[in-house]
Amino acid sequence: MKKLENFSIQNKRVLFRADLNVPLIEGVITDTSRITAIKTSLKKLILNKNKIFIISHFGRPNGKIVDKYSLTFILPTLKEILNVNNVYFLKNLDREAIRKTTEQMKDGEICLLENIRFQKEEENIDLEFAKKISNCFDVYVNDAFSVSHRNHSSITGIPKFLPAVAGNHLVDEIDNINFFLIKSKKPNMAIVGGSKISTKIQLLNNLIKQFSSIAIGGAMANTFLLANKKNIGNSLVENQLTNEALNIQLKAKNFNCKLILPVDVMCGKNIKDTNPIKCNVDDISSDDIVLDIGEKTIKLINQQIVNSKMVLWNGPLGAFEFKPYDTGTNAIAETIKLNAKKLNINTLAGGGDTVSAIKNTKSEDGFDYISNAGGAFLEWLEGNESPGVIALKENRFS
Repeated sequence: MKKLENFSIQNKRVLFRADLNVPLIEGVITDTSRITAIKTSLKKLILNKNKIFIISHFGRPNGKIVDKYSLTFILPTLKEILNVNNVYFLKNLDREAIRKTTEQMKDGEICLLENIRFQKEEENIDLEFAKKISNCFDVYVNDAFSVSHRNHSSITGIPKFLPAVAGNHLVDEIDNINFFLIKSKKPNMAIVGGSKISTKIQLLNNLIKQFSSIAIGGAMANTFLLANKKNIGNSLVENQLTNEALNIQLKAKNFNCKLILPVDVMCGKNIKDTNPIKCNVDDISSDDIVLDIGEKTIKLINQQIVNSKMVLWNGPLGAFEFKPYDTGTNAIAETIKLNAKKLNINTLAGGGDTVSAIKNTKSEDGFDYISNAGGAFLEWLEGNESPGVIALKENRFS
């Protein structure tokens, strides 16, 4: 795979795939990490006097022009973080518009292209569309690992027509995740949360083979509890997957992987109930909803963390967006923050909600690497190489 660090790109027209799908609340960007992540790649391309066209998406406009999904809002922040005086903006992807803008640009300048998902051809993996765009450029750089699990025109189509290079951030993501999967130091631990076991089956089946222990929390733990004949009241559960939960537990036993399930919980009558009931998993009432792990479970997980050499975290352990059901997730983040460096524990976290929880508790310093990749992070942990990365590896243009 060609990498920006070992592939010379100078005085070229560069098509740069970024992920600028940043969180936005009432017009304000609440997390700029995806912009900061591409800074080193862009700075190198700027220094080498390339004309850089950033291609990205925002939201789900489904192939239509939707004003609220326009990327114009990101221009001021892009200029500020990259410390540049000007960023061109191009609404149209037609060849003539790109040519004119290229002529206007000076070496080392940047142009942001409008939301690629305004084009219906993007998500349909249209190779004619990819070829048409590619004809306007000399080289393609993918620095968007977070969308490289998508088989889209701007991810897997363009590398069929241009020299394709991996950006610095994409390489960092792969190297850091692979370090945990390939160079594991045991005892190692995975903490897996979230709402549905259906989205984590492949992940669990892959991690069981590589980790000494796995702690399971969030609503997905309810399916395991139900499979183990526990009454879970009105809690969110996937009834049809109880057999799968039993199979995962059996597989874990066969691979000598310790599964840590909740032994006590925090329940409410609804998500806004601020007077939680704390009880063991054998004592959940029929009208209760499990919304967080309890103190005993927190203690079990914390003990496993401090006795591990590596800790991987994907998914919150309760309904952390609603107090007091952020207690378990916050406690785990705090334990990692206080102990990782002191006990020389390698730590990796990823997934949008997980990252939010870590930032809420200001626990970033407890992690060696925090991935902003979301679905692509999860897919890689499942043992699946992203289509966008495969496209870079298969690229034969020099």
